[in-house]
Order: sequence, then structure tokens, then C-alpha cells
Amino acid sequence: MDERRSTQRRRVLKAGKIVFADGVRVLDCTIRDMSEHGARLLIANPVGVPDNFLLLEKSTGLLHPVSVIWHKKDSIGVKFEGPATSIHDEANKRFSRLR
Repeated sequence: MDERRSTQRRRVLKAGKIVFADGVRVLDCTIRDMSEHGARLLIANPVGVPDNFLLLEKSTGLLHPVSVIWHKKDSIGVKFEGPATSIHDEANKRFSRLR
């Protein structure tokens, strides 16, 4: 199998949340692989997950804007679409219930 990533991914096991509709909709996920450009998420059912959302890393409190690159039956590949921000920042006050 050819590796298409420009940077190496690292295996992780982190709790995450898929956040969309300005924080109204939240789905649990597990972050399994990460690189500086994206991540692989495990999710029970990717149906209904939008093409763009915020990925919350529960352990660090970082919110990553992402877009879906691929999806399978129980996983999603996402690309980071900009710098991460902290859930504790004043600008992210609307997400404070996710802490």
C-alpha cells in the first residue's frame, strides 16, 4: 500500500467530540491517529456528520476546524483547516458546556 501522507502520523488514543451547528450538535468519537495535517476518528456511525466541523480534543481542550477527506463504516479521515483554538478562550465561550 502506498503512503500518501506528506507527514508521518502517530497513533493516539484520545477522547474527542465532533462539534457542529455552532455547538448545538455534538457526537462522541475516538481520535486514533494524528499528524500535523489531520486525524483519523472512530465513530459509531458517520451518517449525518457534516463535511466541516470542529474536532474537540477532550484531554487538551483544543478545538480544530476540520473537513472530512474520507469516511468508512466506522471511521472518518479529517484534514485540519486552520489553527486550533482553546475551548477556554473567550471567543469559544459558547462551547464551555463541552469541557
